[in-house]
Amino acid sequence: MGRGVVRVKVFFFGLGFSSLASAAALRALVPDVIISGTVRTADKARALNDLGIRAHVLDGTGKSQDLLGDLAGASHVVLSIAPDGAGDLVLNQFSAELQASRTLQWLGYYSTVGVYGNFDGAWIDESAPCQPVNLRSQQRVVAEQAWRDFAQARGLPLLILRLAGIYGPGRAVFDKLRDGTSRRIVKQEQVFNRIHVADIARVTALAAQQRLSGTFNVADDEPAPPQDVIAYGAQMAGVTPPPIVPYEMAEMSPMARSFYADNKRVANAAIKQALGIELLFPTYREGLKAIYDAQ
Repeated sequence: MGRGVVRVKVFFFGLGFSSLASAAALRALVPDVIISGTVRTADKARALNDLGIRAHVLDGTGKSQDLLGDLAGASHVVLSIAPDGAGDLVLNQFSAELQASRTLQWLGYYSTVGVYGNFDGAWIDESAPCQPVNLRSQQRVVAEQAWRDFAQARGLPLLILRLAGIYGPGRAVFDKLRDGTSRRIVKQEQVFNRIHVADIARVTALAAQQRLSGTFNVADDEPAPPQDVIAYGAQMAGVTPPPIVPYEMAEMSPMARSFYADNKRVANAAIKQALGIELLFPTYREGLKAIYDAQ
């Protein structure tokens, strides 16, 4: 990628936290890459256009000609919009354009490790069955398969990245510790994997360069109880950690509580082997230290 007469053009459906980090990683890897994609509001589109990203508003009211023009010329498309009860928005609204594209070479899809469901803390890899316990993850399983079917019929390589809990600058324990909203909710034996947004970005950029296909977990090396992560961040910041709240007594939204229904340790060896890399931030300790030092 980046060599030859055809210029690399990457289109992101959903220019959010992970996509913008991935766009920056692609620019570092391929300096002349053209980045475009969709956002929900005109204000965000203007802000990103000022940064040299061709951003288009996608709010369900129609498809602009500028959007369709950028999509028609894309060599790589990354999909970062969550499905809902109506299915996958991009497949529903843009499958004809993707089908007709003469330049498209690769598809990338951001999914979630939530598709696996609960394994009572056991280690799992990509061979584990998908048995999601909440509606959001069930919709992800359906969307994953829909994209596999599309890519196979279209003859395109498709990469599905199943992401663990995403954190990074501006989205880490320090922010809630600072504003007083952090809570140490303890559910016995509960662990979660996390992944620093910079690792998502690096994996995306390298995978796009290599046109990697398949389904891979993108998670850190050390699944850990959430209360340990909060305590570590508090120690680093020199503040008192919030008191422990037993899970059974914690007031949580149904969505927040649903995360605690999944308990598993997600292995990441496959993506590291496929790309020949180690993670930039293999555990939450390195990731939080980098964020704190940057602040």
